[in-house]
Amino acid sequence: MSKAVPEPQQDGDEELNKAIEELKGVLHEDAPGAEAGASGDNRDLVMSIPVEVQIVLGSAEMPVSQLMALKKGSTVSLNRRIGEPVEIVVNGRRIARGEITLVDDDPSRFGVKLTEIAGTAGGA
Repeated sequence: MSKAVPEPQQDGDEELNKAIEELKGVLHEDAPGAEAGASGDNRDLVMSIPVEVQIVLGSAEMPVSQLMALKKGSTVSLNRRIGEPVEIVVNGRRIARGEITLVDDDPSRFGVKLTEIAGTAGGA
């Protein structure tokens, strides 16, 4: 007998969804009889978990010869402009969209203004 093995992505999504549901249970632990400080302690524990946040600002296509010619100080033009949408990804899952913007108090820096946060039902 052979078991059907789920595809790695589906298995990973299933594990992630299960972990999210468990975290929701911990964060919304309002059961009668629970210690007053326990819920706060759990939130602090969960909120201190590090996650990897990625914001892909753009990409560029170039021949290998041009790539090999890059050196310190070279500029690579990306396919996105200020104001165009970007995706915000946490631990490999899209959680929001935003747009590239200049930081108000420092025009030499840019940031991402969130324009959409993925919903819990059917999002990402």
